[in-house]
Amino acid sequence: MATNFDFLKDTDVNLYDIISDAEKLYRDEYFEQCMSQTRRFAENVCKNVLGQKRTTEATFDQMLATLKDNTQGSEQEKEFIEDLYFLKKCGNRSVHSASVKKDGLNALDCLQRAFEVAINYVVYSRNGSRDVLNLHYDIKLLATGKKDRTLAQKYQTAEEKEKKSSKKSTKSTKKVTSSKSTSKKKTAAGKKSTAKQHCSMKSIHKKSSVSAFWVVVGVFTVIAFVLAIYLLLSGG
Repeated sequence: MATNFDFLKDTDVNLYDIISDAEKLYRDEYFEQCMSQTRRFAENVCKNVLGQKRTTEATFDQMLATLKDNTQGSEQEKEFIEDLYFLKKCGNRSVHSASVKKDGLNALDCLQRAFEVAINYVVYSRNGSRDVLNLHYDIKLLATGKKDRTLAQKYQTAEEKEKKSSKKSTKSTKKVTSSKSTSKKKTAAGKKSTAKQHCSMKSIHKKSSVSAFWVVVGVFTVIAFVLAIYLLLSGG
């Protein structure tokens, strides 16, 4: 079953086992036990970070005090120690509580703080990949134990949908363009046909006018010829 702390497995299996158990306890609604387990996780992280700097420190409080004395005062170190103190306080309260409060909100807060502690531990204490800094605590994964699709997978799916949509749009545009082109060709052909008809009509009209002209010329020629003969005969 997947957990929010899978990235920790390659760095420290023991810590991974402790905190993955805390998530299981939360999923089964054992909230007090979940907080106790996150405290145990925080104490072991503190012990590992101290390493050889740990001497006579026997309790969690003593280890935290030594760790605080050895920090450089950076914001990252302050947040790390603050999260460890928070987990210690909540864990102690759940262990010494006289009644079971079923405090799910505090238990969830402890898991999220433990998540930040784990990231800090992997990157800054064990020189792990800084890609871990981009991780976010997934409450859905906590509740179901099933990983949701990663952001990269979601982006890839969205990109594929966009490509399909783009292809459909291109095909539709080509069809419209083709239809317009065919329509233009038909219109152009129609205009050419009309133009030819106009030319043909003009040509016929021209032939008709020329034919009438020569008929008139012929008539007048005949009359002139007849008059010429008449004048010759009368003159004689």
